Amino acid sequence: MAYPLRPLLFALDAEQAHGASLAALRLWATAGTPFNASGTDMSLQTEVAGIVFPNPLGLAAGYDKDAVAVPGLFALGFGSVEVGTLTPRPQPGNPRPRLFRLAEDEAVINRMGFNNGGLDAALARIAKRSDRSGVLGVNVGANKDSADRIADYAQGVARAAPLADYITVNVSSPNTPGLRDLQSRPALDDLLAACDAARVLPDARRRPLFLKIAPDLDRAGIEGAVRAAIDNRVDALIVGNTTISRPDGLRSSHVGETGGLSGAPLAALARAKLVEALAAANGALPVISAGGIDSADEALARLDAGASLIQLYSGLVYRGPGLIRAILAALAARKRG
Repeated sequence: MAYPLRPLLFALDAEQAHGASLAALRLWATAGTPFNASGTDMSLQTEVAGIVFPNPLGLAAGYDKDAVAVPGLFALGFGSVEVGTLTPRPQPGNPRPRLFRLAEDEAVINRMGFNNGGLDAALARIAKRSDRSGVLGVNVGANKDSADRIADYAQGVARAAPLADYITVNVSSPNTPGLRDLQSRPALDDLLAACDAARVLPDARRRPLFLKIAPDLDRAGIEGAVRAAIDNRVDALIVGNTTISRPDGLRSSHVGETGGLSGAPLAALARAKLVEALAAANGALPVISAGGIDSADEALARLDAGASLIQLYSGLVYRGPGLIRAILAALAARKRG
């Protein structure tokens, strides 16, 4: 399923194309998002963690790292947009090139390394947001050179809490050395306890807190992460992020690049880890499925398997914004019976 701008974007380096798409969304928003696809189909509303999502389809973190295109992204039809990952201090990320299309496999490999302009700049943009029709999540992480990564996360949660609808604690990225060590207990308990304390607002309300884990955890690792999340009052679990594994059969010349793999080849692993997380949670924790969602059928399959919400990103590279409309149309058709 091609889309009109694909040849133009694919003529650019992958990271240049990413920047161009963000610029186009900003320009569209400046023009008032004419012909936007956001709707008010009440039948698609989904409540998770006390938040009413306009529909269960969200944009995963990593696309709009600095919250520069939020109005345009909501106008595409997303029920939620998760910005970030944001770190307390700006950081450039890893050296370029660091983003690769595996076009033959409809996949992406990235080793971005939490490149972002920092919490201050992004939160200032979010504070100016006038349209509150969608659910805005803020994904937070630690600076690569931080002497106290737990303090970085707690700072991110505390500063985002007054502005975000929910906050995601991201310990799933493979591109910051040592970050995934925080997925295991007791380090995960220490991290989540600090973030739980940091999310309390001045009026004593607690901003919903989500935890994002990697699809590379084994069953025991997922069970441990789920138990830590429940014990520390996390409101939802996102499974997962990119994978450091490489499924058999990949054909692209970029397959040997270091970093996390996303896109179509991740789908089978993402489905399996969703099932494991749901079994471990046993109804005590909502699970959000991300990874390899590139069609309406795949989106419906994740929801049918038990996901409370779904998120996508890499599917847009190969399917374009029509993918969002196709998924929402399929969801609406199912609701109508």
